Amino acid sequence: MFYKRFRFQVIFRVLGLCLSVYALFHLLVLTKLYATAFVTLLFIAYQVVSLIRYVERTNQLLSRFLLAIKYDDFSQGFTGKSLGASFEELVDLFNDVMKKTQQTRFEKQEHYHYLQTILHHVGIGLMTFREDGEVDLVNKTAKRLLKAARLKNINSLRESNPPLVDTLFSLKAGEKALVRIDNGEMELVIHAAEFRLKDHKYTLVSLQDIQGELQEKEMEAWQTLIRVLTHEIMNSMTPITSMAATVIDLLKSIYGQEARAADKPVDPDTADTAGTADTVADIEMALKTIHKRSLGLTEFVGAYRNLTLIPKPNFKVFPVEELFARVEKLMEQKFRESNILLHWSVEPQTLELTADPGLIEQVLINLLLNAVDALQGANAHQKEPGVEMTGGLDEIGRVLIRVTDNGAGIVVEAQNKVFIPFFTTKKKGSGIGLSISRQIMKLHKGSIMVHSIPDEKTVFTLKF
Repeated sequence: MFYKRFRFQVIFRVLGLCLSVYALFHLLVLTKLYATAFVTLLFIAYQVVSLIRYVERTNQLLSRFLLAIKYDDFSQGFTGKSLGASFEELVDLFNDVMKKTQQTRFEKQEHYHYLQTILHHVGIGLMTFREDGEVDLVNKTAKRLLKAARLKNINSLRESNPPLVDTLFSLKAGEKALVRIDNGEMELVIHAAEFRLKDHKYTLVSLQDIQGELQEKEMEAWQTLIRVLTHEIMNSMTPITSMAATVIDLLKSIYGQEARAADKPVDPDTADTAGTADTVADIEMALKTIHKRSLGLTEFVGAYRNLTLIPKPNFKVFPVEELFARVEKLMEQKFRESNILLHWSVEPQTLELTADPGLIEQVLINLLLNAVDALQGANAHQKEPGVEMTGGLDEIGRVLIRVTDNGAGIVVEAQNKVFIPFFTTKKKGSGIGLSISRQIMKLHKGSIMVHSIPDEKTVFTLKF
């Protein structure tokens, strides 16, 4: 409708201009009314200027409209009151398009914010980066896993973890990899996907820490194995122990105490085929040995059953200083006999911990006993053996307890195995102390880590 009005207006103005030109020509050729001709000439000039301005108004409106769309300036408003009735429809169309465009942009922004909210609150780390390593998108979980408050380029992670950066660059679409970071505290499984956008190649990676799940499944497997083994061994050893004790009692009742004397023969009236007293004594000794070893094996198996019998924590809030003071009192005699210094400190002094005091005491006692063993087996050049317990907070407010000794240390190959049941670096060790300690920490939703430099120091860290 507007275009019809616009066309009519232009035709009407052009016809009027033609008539005015014809009138001017008539006045100049056929009459001598020069004043009238001059006025007509001025009227023609006005008509030309008016026609140009009328046509340019459409271009001006269209230019304003396109600039508003280009720069997302939805504050622009269009009115046709001063432009004439023919422009009202065009102005209404412009305003309608502006409203629709604004509504579409708002919907896209809401959808974008919706996706951003989901992305930042999902429990899996997500990140996209270009071929040069420039990061376009990274969520909070990925930043937490990578310990990077701000991440503009993944090359910035090379200083702290070169294998991780190499893995991120080398992963192809559909591939996955397992990377250990932060001294083994986390094991990240990384999945990769690729896509193109605006002539740029992007890599989308998902990051998930499976250290806790791996340790939990590993411990469940060990517990199942231990339950089966201890059940079968105990079922076999119990009758052996009982029968050995019964036979020993029978020998005593038949031969009497004198039958064990090597210089006194056996009375033939009481045992027709008994043999000599020496033979009887040997049999009794063998039976006692079987009985003793059976009891020892039963106690040995019973010790490993502790891995499956850890009680649920009874959580309480208590000062870390009180915990350290109790542990120091319990270990005082051991450290004095070993001639080893024990020092502890807490910062801040009011630091409190929510945990089971008894179970955490057990963990600390295990670590201190291991430290004493390490210091006793340290090299001769170790002049001042010592152990230090410290309590504090990490960068995000989690409670940390560290036990540090300057003993022989643990070789790198063994540091990843010390928490495995039955594995031990001691000559006389059961290999369950650290396994129990890790299980206790898991029940507290925490973790235990080790960092050791051979012949220098070993640090066990409890993170709650």
